[in-house]
Amino acid sequence: MSIKYAYLGPAGTFTEAALLKIAASDDQLIAYANVTAALDAVRKGEANKALVPIENSVEGVVARTLDELASGEPLVITAETTLPVTFSLMTLENKDPKDIKSIATHPHAESQCRSFIAKNYRNAQVIETASTAAAAKGLRKGDYDAAIGAAIAAKNYQLKIIAEDIGDNTNAVTRFVVVEKPGKSPAATGKDRTSLAVFIAIDHAGALLEVLNEFAKHQVNLSFIQSRPTGSQLGHYHFIIDAEGHIDDKPVAAALAGLKEICEDIRFLGSYPQAK
Repeated sequence: MSIKYAYLGPAGTFTEAALLKIAASDDQLIAYANVTAALDAVRKGEANKALVPIENSVEGVVARTLDELASGEPLVITAETTLPVTFSLMTLENKDPKDIKSIATHPHAESQCRSFIAKNYRNAQVIETASTAAAAKGLRKGDYDAAIGAAIAAKNYQLKIIAEDIGDNTNAVTRFVVVEKPGKSPAATGKDRTSLAVFIAIDHAGALLEVLNEFAKHQVNLSFIQSRPTGSQLGHYHFIIDAEGHIDDKPVAAALAGLKEICEDIRFLGSYPQAK
């Protein structure tokens, strides 16, 4: 049975490239303008699953993904995948590289290619776009002279790649998560991750330490922790936590039970196999 996937579009993003790694040939891939729209497509039943970025090894977390998972109608992560992020500089077929006066790309991509731009196009205007694929799409229409993005975008929009692997960090990797409506968690594999949104009852000295102690007490290792504002008032935060292990593992279950005694609320965001 084919699956309808929503993903961060338009066509030609790194998210699409990551999705092509895991989707079956008969699955339907539907591009959405932003992370919120892709996740809402699952909430509304327009798609069975969504693939969205959650973390980059250079730029850090994708804040919108974290915030969307922690609020609104509940969704859970059921899988993850990673993708090495390599950037290409592309132009229209007949463009002379010496004539490049404007380069479009997403701000995250620009920040990872600053050395290349400074060295080769220091006088070019850098134009921010909603995604690297949107930059490629605009280039196809002639809105600017060049674009930085994924190689898949050059293929989708019939563009010429004039420089490859232009990122400042050649080991950059982005982690993506598959998100669905709540249901039965994938079975434990022995190499799993459990994600939680933890809301502390009262903001007081040692509140975060109390949370961390619950995991330490049961010897559960944490691979990720990030504070995010609750939006209720200045200075109030919740925490997104990734713990190693599955919710069905006794140590993780025990830590979660302990958290429920000291936290105002906990949102279970899923237990799923770690990406290889």
